[in-house]
Amino acid sequence: MYDPTPDQRVILDALRNFLRTRVAPGAAERDQTGEFPLDLARELGEMGVMGAQTPEAYGGSELDTATFAMIIEEIAAVDGSLCLTVASHNSLCQGHILVAGTEEQKRRFLPDLASARKLGAWGLTEPASGSDSGGLATRAVQQDDGSWVLNGSKNFITQGSVGGTYVILARTDPARPGRSKNDGISAFVFNRDEVQGFSIGRKEDKLGLRSSDTAQLIFEDMRLPEDALLGTRGQAFKDVMKVLDGGRIGIGAMGLGLGRAAFEFAARYASEREQFGQPIAMNQGIGFKLADMDTQLEAARLLIRKAADLKDAGRDFTVAAARAKLFASEVGVRACDEAIQILGGYGYVKEYPVERFWRDNRLTRIGEGTSEVQRLIISRAIIAKHKQDVVGA
Repeated sequence: MYDPTPDQRVILDALRNFLRTRVAPGAAERDQTGEFPLDLARELGEMGVMGAQTPEAYGGSELDTATFAMIIEEIAAVDGSLCLTVASHNSLCQGHILVAGTEEQKRRFLPDLASARKLGAWGLTEPASGSDSGGLATRAVQQDDGSWVLNGSKNFITQGSVGGTYVILARTDPARPGRSKNDGISAFVFNRDEVQGFSIGRKEDKLGLRSSDTAQLIFEDMRLPEDALLGTRGQAFKDVMKVLDGGRIGIGAMGLGLGRAAFEFAARYASEREQFGQPIAMNQGIGFKLADMDTQLEAARLLIRKAADLKDAGRDFTVAAARAKLFASEVGVRACDEAIQILGGYGYVKEYPVERFWRDNRLTRIGEGTSEVQRLIISRAIIAKHKQDVVGA
């Protein structure tokens, strides 16, 4: 049922060849140096990957979500850092423009993003607001001439220092009495080379995903034109939730891909490594680990596919995306951890890639909403459903 279609096979075969010849040889070195692979991002743009779900009318490939999830899984299995670049560029920056942009904004910004002539960054997180995203402190004040002036900062922004197009969330209005503090937040889109008062702060020295660019953004009286407003003033948080729902499918696929890579490496190692006269995979202690890893990763793939299918069908996929992201990220990290255990001391040294897979995958339990946030989304949906069932009875 979920085997790739002929069209998907063509896409995946070309991508795997690119990953094998262009990406894999330098992945470990980029992890050590932290050098951002702009050339690889541009080449993926030429292949249509950097505008995977953007409509063809705006220069994209207009692929469905299921195909995009397969692409993300394949890239993650080779280079988690490059995978995060592709996922965030597509799902967050372009995703928000697709959700809330005017036709003029889509035609202005999307072609450069879809081709990777410009990389996209999306700014929500701040130093004092992580999961409490409605508590952001960045402010945008509209001037008499209609323009906007932004002041504040953002933290942990992917493509922060290498981006060309930015979508930034800021408070434009105080939350109304009796309403959520998420009320009054607006989004803005702009090209970096067209503004002043915008600078890059600290670049993060991270545990994993080290060649993915992560940086602080600083806005000091940054002026934007009136038409930089993305979506309805004060109502951007509704769009943010839609963007994050879609992004969670991608991050789930990333967790799956990294977990799969660790599992496959550990399975090969266990089949070749001999102790006490036989491959260690023949020992139940190892064989059962591999069986659990395989089963859990396959279950994660099915949850991701369900969420993708619901999204493509135009149905509510919020809870499905939360389930997929929660489960795939957690079993993916667990698979990486078990791979280290199977390799023993060899799993702990950089000569073998499983420690990198673990370091890279650990972020998937945090980014696009922590595991705790996903459990909150799922549990609230369960409670609401059962309340309705009681009332209906």
